[in-house]
Amino acid sequence: MTSIRKLTALTRAGVIESLQFRLGTAVTLFANLIYLALVYFLWKAIYDSSGVDAVNGMTFYDTMIYLILATAIFNLLEMFIVWDMSRAIQSGEIIMHLLKPMRYRLYTFWSYSGSHVISFFLTFLPTFIVVAIITKGAIPMGWNLLYFMISLILALIVNYNIEMLVAPICLYTESTWGINIVKETIVLLLSGASIPLAFFPEGFRRVVEYLPFRAVYDIPLTVLLGKNGTDTLQGLLPRLGVQLFWCIVLMILGNLFWNVAVKRITVNGG
Repeated sequence: MTSIRKLTALTRAGVIESLQFRLGTAVTLFANLIYLALVYFLWKAIYDSSGVDAVNGMTFYDTMIYLILATAIFNLLEMFIVWDMSRAIQSGEIIMHLLKPMRYRLYTFWSYSGSHVISFFLTFLPTFIVVAIITKGAIPMGWNLLYFMISLILALIVNYNIEMLVAPICLYTESTWGINIVKETIVLLLSGASIPLAFFPEGFRRVVEYLPFRAVYDIPLTVLLGKNGTDTLQGLLPRLGVQLFWCIVLMILGNLFWNVAVKRITVNGG
């Protein structure tokens, strides 16, 4: 019970902290509207120039629903662990984190939980409701919503472990600006957040399906929209199994790398 109270206290603190930066939230929402407008006109031009109603089995309507929800999920799952760890190492604050009576990886995960709660209610949920109303039934309303929430939690864990696999590089380089930009680009591209995986060449798509990135965006979106057989348990369970597999694998790899990398900490030459 004590551990649960500690974790809920971190969540509550994260919620309070997120609510203090209301202007930042408003700016983020405005930036997302601009991004979605650019996405709309870009894909509209692509479909108009293709001369067909469906490209790789997806209509313009399907593509826009997918990308709008992908943007909402991106805002929900977004973490700044690499940036925060880099700054903490440069300032020496990392030592104070390591002295806390809680494992650093566990503390880091739950310290972001409050912002995820706020993002869910302020960005994802309104976006989902608007899309569901406008599309008039394009999103199934049934058990897929429960399965989607399970898939979304697994996606959050996978995304966190990817972050924690890259963040300890800061302990070797002290700055990971370039590495983090490359990481974000790879995740957004290979996860389906920028381009639906259906548009990838067949051979390349098969390779991507074996990587962990699709577990962050493509699988939750596929489950939510009931695509590719996910409206049945036979099609759903393998995809949730892929997410669970990468949760375990990345957690193990992240722990091993962290235990090695943390020995490299140097603060003020110490």
